[in-house]
Amino acid sequence: MNLRHSDRHLHPHRKHNHSFAAAAAGRGAMSRRRSSRMALNAAVDLFGEDRQKSTFSVRAKATNLNRHGAAVQLNRELQVGSVVKVKNQHGAQVSARVVAQVLAMPGVSTYAIEFLDQGDAAQNFWGISFPSISNEKIKE
Repeated sequence: MNLRHSDRHLHPHRKHNHSFAAAAAGRGAMSRRRSSRMALNAAVDLFGEDRQKSTFSVRAKATNLNRHGAAVQLNRELQVGSVVKVKNQHGAQVSARVVAQVLAMPGVSTYAIEFLDQGDAAQNFWGISFPSISNEKIKE
């Protein structure tokens, strides 16, 4: 899989990158965080139904990867709570729930997704190892 470091790092106090930080702050993410986010990007294919109930199949950019999901950037408006299929460059496919819209710009929306199945397919979906949050020091 072609993984690249994200162009931006999470800085909750910067206006231009409030996406995950704002969503995380709203739901007490530090107390719920199950794995670390990796500032990496990956191309994925996303399949599902958009907000207008039209089926779609698009290439999307996954960012801020973690063991349980990612943020995905695409040119469709999705319904929070809906289920999509995510396919990586190696052909592995998992179902994911749209948890929140974390950023909207003209022509591009970013959504937080979480894998529904936490089995081997999801655990190995990104092809990288994630440190457990319990093994890390929480940085403030």
